[in-house]
Amino acid sequence: MSFTLGIESTHHVFGVGVVDENGKVLADVRKTFVPKTGGVHPREASKFFAARSSEAVLEALESAGLRLGDVSCIAFARGPGLGPCLRVGATVARTLAAISKKDLIGVNHAAAHLEIAKKMSGAFDPVVLYVSGGNTQVITWVGDRYVVMGETEDIAVGNMLDSFAKSAGLEFPGGPRIEDLARKGKRLLEIPYSVKGMNVSMSGTLTKAEKLIGKVPLEDIAFSLQEIAFSMLTEVTERAMAYLGKDEAIVAGGVGLNVRLRDMVKKMCEERGGKFLDYEPKYYGDNGVMIAWLGSLLAREGDRLNLLESTVIPKWRIEDVKAPPRLNYK
Repeated sequence: MSFTLGIESTHHVFGVGVVDENGKVLADVRKTFVPKTGGVHPREASKFFAARSSEAVLEALESAGLRLGDVSCIAFARGPGLGPCLRVGATVARTLAAISKKDLIGVNHAAAHLEIAKKMSGAFDPVVLYVSGGNTQVITWVGDRYVVMGETEDIAVGNMLDSFAKSAGLEFPGGPRIEDLARKGKRLLEIPYSVKGMNVSMSGTLTKAEKLIGKVPLEDIAFSLQEIAFSMLTEVTERAMAYLGKDEAIVAGGVGLNVRLRDMVKKMCEERGGKFLDYEPKYYGDNGVMIAWLGSLLAREGDRLNLLESTVIPKWRIEDVKAPPRLNYK
């Protein structure tokens, strides 16, 4: 039996996960940086990661009941993400690989979200709505490549929600606070809805919502912001399904924790005779398990890194990486 240890460090979560070759989760440890004010500052987050990394690795190995020497390979998030944060994870991974003389594998963070979503949901050939703090994309697979069918033309939906929350005086992360407020909202306000073919634009939606702060109940703004933004995302997801003739859809990324978003995509799938495949909510957010799982898949294909060439790639596009062979999880 082989085991893979994965390290996630792209934004505000330093995660260490351990999985076996079948994808069974043996450890899932997360150390989350919470800024005192405002959003995540890369340097402050990286300092937090550096201080908690050893603790996280030891906790993960103890939880898995393994020693470092029992691990077959070390995987880490190489990008995309915040440079200072990525470098901490990469340094820890290189050190562990060098000490244990195990293979080192660099993983694309976005691809890891997609692959763990497929694994946990049982999807085989879905359209994926990938939504996180820094990413908003509709993605599918063509052969051994990931193909972006559409994306945001300006800011990602997660950043948009966090920006609004900051303007409204809400705590970070903004998404959960907005979701709570939206449940109490009663009126749909006039906020820009901007879909351009397969792409979406969130900046106008954000600007209008911010201008309404203090003029109408915050609950109504939060409700309207969610309904408009998520309707845009659902529309382009449905268009991709129709164009590709696919009947499976999944959501991946931290914004997928929002129940309203998942309900909207689920209803869309049901109305068109398709299937929305959900999975355990904790795997929507950033975690080391997804890095370990994709690392395990890549290890089977012989995809390994030389220590001297294991630099991070903060703006690594998912189209630039090769997808592992698709597995049937059903």
